[in-house]
Amino acid sequence: MEVAEVLPEFADAFAFEEFNRMQREALPALLEREENVVASAPTASGKTALAELAICKTLADGGTALFIAPMRALTNEKEDDWDRFEELGHSVYVVTGERDLNPRRARRADILVMTPEKLDSATRKHDSRRYDFVTDIDVCVIDEVHLLDADRRGSVLEVTISRLRRLCEPRIVALSATMPNVGDVAAWLDASAETTFEFGEEYRPVDLNAGVKTYTHGENAFADKYRRLYRALDLAEPHLREDGQALVFVSSRQDTVRAAEKARDEIAERDVPMGARGDYDFHTDAQELENDTLRNSVLDGVAFHHAGLSKNDRDLVEEWFKEGVVELLFSTSTLAWGVNLPARCVVIRDTKLHDPLEGEVDMSPLDVLQMLGRAGRPGYDDVGYGWVVCDASEADKYRQLLQEGKEIESRLAESLETHLNAEIAMGTITDLEDVMDWLETTFYYVRGQSRPEEYDFPNLRQRVRDCLERLVERGFVETGEDLSIEATPRGVLASKYYLRLETAARFASLTERESIETADVLETVAGAVEFDSVSARQSERDAINAVLVGRETDDLDAGQRKVLAILRGAASGSTPSELRSDAWVIRRNATRLLSALQAFLERFSGPHEANLARRVEARIENGVAEDAVGLTAIDGVGPGRASKLAKEGHSTPGDLVAAGIDGLVSAGLSDGVAERVYESAQSLPAVELEWGRFPDEIATGENDAREVTVRNVGEPAQAGIRVTVNGVEMTKTSTYLRGEETVPVGVFGANADELEFTVSVAFPELPLVPQRETKTVDVV
Repeated sequence: MEVAEVLPEFADAFAFEEFNRMQREALPALLEREENVVASAPTASGKTALAELAICKTLADGGTALFIAPMRALTNEKEDDWDRFEELGHSVYVVTGERDLNPRRARRADILVMTPEKLDSATRKHDSRRYDFVTDIDVCVIDEVHLLDADRRGSVLEVTISRLRRLCEPRIVALSATMPNVGDVAAWLDASAETTFEFGEEYRPVDLNAGVKTYTHGENAFADKYRRLYRALDLAEPHLREDGQALVFVSSRQDTVRAAEKARDEIAERDVPMGARGDYDFHTDAQELENDTLRNSVLDGVAFHHAGLSKNDRDLVEEWFKEGVVELLFSTSTLAWGVNLPARCVVIRDTKLHDPLEGEVDMSPLDVLQMLGRAGRPGYDDVGYGWVVCDASEADKYRQLLQEGKEIESRLAESLETHLNAEIAMGTITDLEDVMDWLETTFYYVRGQSRPEEYDFPNLRQRVRDCLERLVERGFVETGEDLSIEATPRGVLASKYYLRLETAARFASLTERESIETADVLETVAGAVEFDSVSARQSERDAINAVLVGRETDDLDAGQRKVLAILRGAASGSTPSELRSDAWVIRRNATRLLSALQAFLERFSGPHEANLARRVEARIENGVAEDAVGLTAIDGVGPGRASKLAKEGHSTPGDLVAAGIDGLVSAGLSDGVAERVYESAQSLPAVELEWGRFPDEIATGENDAREVTVRNVGEPAQAGIRVTVNGVEMTKTSTYLRGEETVPVGVFGANADELEFTVSVAFPELPLVPQRETKTVDVV
């Protein structure tokens, strides 16, 4: 059955000309019916075409399609792959947290591509003008729906799909690798028997011979990696000698490079006939690689692949592997979920990986099955060989996984309070019955009916009551006399900023303090439960102690102290080398948490406290000192330029404006850059204070009402104005400062020799250092 026969107007959207057996069987359900579809099929059997069929039907009907990719790296891949749709006049738009959202483009897109996390965030804000496009979806394709069983991410996918179905009732097309309980997923999504497909191993284009191999475990983890590597090479070598290809999965980006380097030496030692060092044309092609190590490695037929490589390098490695020029490829698990790169032999060298936020964790069973599914090259091999290399103590666990597969479970119970709070904050749940109605839309409810004892299903209603009581006790929810349920401001902020509830409670506690310093902000974030599983390796502890020397951190455990050390190092631009491997992930999560903490402080403490959090966030993002952080608010001023200008005595935007273009050129900027920076600095708010007829002295016991004028001569912005006398707050106000504000100040003859009045103006949304002016009044 040719594509051009079935979908003549979309024939060019497919990467092949003829549908395979599996695709032909599913085709009527996708194109001739309107019901939801669930399809489970082996890896590499052609499931992507089922997604594209569903999308084509929706586009032909003038609708909008949403494709949910299991991870961010794959959203970019789809954007590239689906240029084919763009060429047919259908727009594709990727929405992820890493990209600035263009709501207009999102509304006009024919195909939207999102991760579960971004869709969760967008559907929580569906009633805003920015995210209203999510209520206009006609078909939602869930790629790799077995992600439901993933820790944390699974519950996000589950509640988001349930919410999307309530918002706009799209057709759902759910695709999955082979799973034993596909019927439960079909029941959850209301897919009929006629539109539920369970394609078995007979639909694999190449048979799979999968097994488990053990290695001798030692006391040194570093040496163990090489023991497993040699075991993997033992398994791959027979296939490499027969012009086959091998794909070896390892736990980290760094390990792909180290394993490839070691493998090149070992293959040469074993005299395996590989490589293209005599091929002049390939030598020339290899010069296109940007990574020096990779450029040398591919000439020996060995390469590595990970998300940290440039797109150019990844594309070339994939192309050469498909062509057979690269015969041995080391990769992280991302490749298993993305590009279809089959190999005759697949070896999983590492079943455990180091997560910066979780410590050492087992690779998920879903990842293991997904990787092994890459074994076997259609059109080249009759059999694919897949091996898991593990310690003998875990061999039975993996043998059972390979024999029986993995039933998909719901993970909602593990984070029920967080997701329930989000629904209450959105207003979709207003009483206990709404909670029960909501739960009935989840995979958790369906799975609980299948396994009532394991899910404690008979006690579900009581467990929901207990959950609500905990939300009330912790200040996230309040109940009315009529037993109604409503989110508190704390609950709304926790939902809006995607916080774990323990972290939201921690942030709320900080807002109750009378005064807050930079150290308080950093320690509050470092102690967030999002970092609870961070571990401090022995080799890192000296570096951590050196950063935190002289600081009281008794309330933090070893992992939290590591987070604090990374944040302090990042804020000063000098993270110790021993901590850099985890620093990027920790910094990225910390800046998200600081943004949330800023909102908590602005809501419950005030603009000055929120501004402090914003400055800390900017310092961690840019690695600049406190005196230069305000410069990062200026377009065109990055960390290096901010530090350079601060050293020249220009540490605030006001200093740059005062210096003028000539002064900035004298400070080391080129003419063009100086002009742009000067103009950008002028676009920020700038404050002038006018004390008016403020007295120099006052008699004891007398009172005098005066006024201070706060004038913004720059761009309007939200501001906080605070007046203190001898360090004690007299008044504070929050206002949108456009033009000028008059602040009343009471001057009173207190029992003191002098009164020091301070007026401070802070901008909570900008990392500008608050502007302060002081006036002293003698008491006579």
